[in-house]
Amino acid sequence: MELIISLIAGAIGGNGAGAVLKKLNQGPLLNSILGILGGGLGGQILGMLGAGGAVAGGGDLGSIIGAIASGGVGGGALLAVFGVARKAMGK
Repeated sequence: MELIISLIAGAIGGNGAGAVLKKLNQGPLLNSILGILGGGLGGQILGMLGAGGAVAGGGDLGSIIGAIASGGVGGGALLAVFGVARKAMGK
């Protein structure tokens, strides 16, 4: 359950980061794909570290909020890294 929430939050985080960071925006489709990947990875990594809800499980409110936060941050972070790398390769 938390993985699905992390993926959805990642897509939202990727599109949110694209909206805020106009120079790194990759378009809605690529923002969503990168957000989903980053949300899944971010949720799993933070879950392994004990900071996210992916490992704790249980479906309680704390784990859901952790999955939303880690997915959104992971999605936004992967979009930012991809955008910076793509800009650097284009120069």
